[in-house]
Amino acid sequence: MKIMEFLCEKAVSADLKSLDKKGVIEELVDLLVKAGKIKDKDKQKIIEIILNREALGSTGIGQGIAIPHGKTDCVKELTAALGISKRGINFDALDGEPVFIFFLLLAPEDSAGPHLKALAKISRLLRDK
Repeated sequence: MKIMEFLCEKAVSADLKSLDKKGVIEELVDLLVKAGKIKDKDKQKIIEIILNREALGSTGIGQGIAIPHGKTDCVKELTAALGISKRGINFDALDGEPVFIFFLLLAPEDSAGPHLKALAKISRLLRDK
């Protein structure tokens, strides 16, 4: 599996403006709306799904990286957005450090295999110094 198989090129930002966790998630979801990967009417539902997942435990995996993710019936295929924060954001990361690289991943509700493979692939790639 290659990241470009599910990363939407039009849903990439090298200059996220948000200053907190909720804002970053909203900004990344907005990128997917603008890229046509999700419908505007589903935006709030998806944000809630991601925030509910975050409430279970932060997806800030450390070393400046977070992979917020969730499953939803609002997407038909695995899709992702990528964002970079130049100033870093408190995302309750496992190492307590600010997060600079955000990879938001959305999967259809019935896709356990590809969803987990994508999370593993992103994690391996981004943790490689």
